[in-house]
Amino acid sequence: MKSQRKEIISYFKQMDRRFFMDSNKDLATFDQALPIGFEQTISQPSLVLEMTLALDLQPGQKVLELGTGSGFQTALLAAFSGSVYTIERIEELQKRAKERLDQLEFHNIHFKLGDGSEGWEKQAPFDRIMVTAAASEVPKELLEQLNRGGKMVIPVGSSFSQELRLIEKDDTGKMHSTLLNEVLFVPLKGKYEK
Repeated sequence: MKSQRKEIISYFKQMDRRFFMDSNKDLATFDQALPIGFEQTISQPSLVLEMTLALDLQPGQKVLELGTGSGFQTALLAAFSGSVYTIERIEELQKRAKERLDQLEFHNIHFKLGDGSEGWEKQAPFDRIMVTAAASEVPKELLEQLNRGGKMVIPVGSSFSQELRLIEKDDTGKMHSTLLNEVLFVPLKGKYEK
């Protein structure tokens, strides 16, 4: 499978982060997480890119995203995969993100309002899973919903210390976990909340 790394980096560089923000637009060019309301944040750009590249997206793949947030990460996923199934628990954030993504004319994004900690069983399995909030442990439901040969990027840990992990499921169904970075994300609400 050919890597889309160069294309993703190029697309990412031309993305306007301000478009995905309602306030603090003057800070959009800084490489830092910023509040988007409801105690949620838009992640720092360098981390969004790092997480996306770690997924090794391929055309035609089915991607699950937990935490639609501003829609910034969603747009990047949708541009380089077949379809994105994104879950957001805060209705107002989902509404705003959907409006932005519709404006960008994405037609391969499916939205769900609710608790994402248990994934989206009806649409499983997924080739890639992107989790943008920290779980106390890797949810077993997500591991089950990950296709063989699939990859998941997820922050795992407590509210003050988290590891960004790449989870890979090989062709036999065995899991492999790699530490990517030390991070700090908002908590994943629901079953795996500490």
